[in-house]
Amino acid sequence: MSQNTINYMIHKSNLRGHSKIDWLDSYHTFSFSHFYDPNRMGFRSLRVINDDSIAAGAGFPTHGHRDMEILTYVLSGAVEHKDSLGTGSVIRPGDAQIMSAGTGIMHSEFNHSQTEELHLLQIWILPDQQSLKPRYEQKAFSVEDKKGKLRLIGSQDGRDGSITIHQDINLYASILEKGDVINYYVQPHRYAWLQIATGAAIFNGKQLQAGDGVQITGEQKIELSTNENAEILLFDLV
Repeated sequence: MSQNTINYMIHKSNLRGHSKIDWLDSYHTFSFSHFYDPNRMGFRSLRVINDDSIAAGAGFPTHGHRDMEILTYVLSGAVEHKDSLGTGSVIRPGDAQIMSAGTGIMHSEFNHSQTEELHLLQIWILPDQQSLKPRYEQKAFSVEDKKGKLRLIGSQDGRDGSITIHQDINLYASILEKGDVINYYVQPHRYAWLQIATGAAIFNGKQLQAGDGVQITGEQKIELSTNENAEILLFDLV
């Protein structure tokens, strides 16, 4: 297949599912909770991207998960995390955090601040095997690590200082400013998902806004830039 072939689909932010309660305002890229769309059940091993805004002092009380790789990517504010492994941590912007639920794990997530709103992406990835041993991992990546380039923050083998994900996936993060241009090639027989986390970016000449996602199928050249600023995540998937 030629790399010039248009082989992608843009999912606009205003078509996401939406749920709101007094302390949580959440947008769902894929079917989740009360939002169900049979055409939005995930993409490859990527199952959930929730864009959550959590009120000061509020959060998710203790609840359980199984057989899922659960990532938290903080955009502003900080998350206070506790789990049944004994982990107690604070997750801040720049951190990549993952919890492998495996055979079962209990955890809670709260806004660490009593005065400021928390904004994060919660991402679920289907693992490559069931009944794994539950685990927790968290690593920090500076703005400079991601500025104007794709920084690997998650991978199957944990290379280059990335967190380990139990799936054949490479997860990149980037912070773009005006004048930055990034090129990436999706290899034959692989797939990709681009998520605009904040700001506005240009993907292959198409203007995208925060919350937009791009489903990329097969061999494809990706060119990313911005006229202002943007923070993006790029998932390279099997």
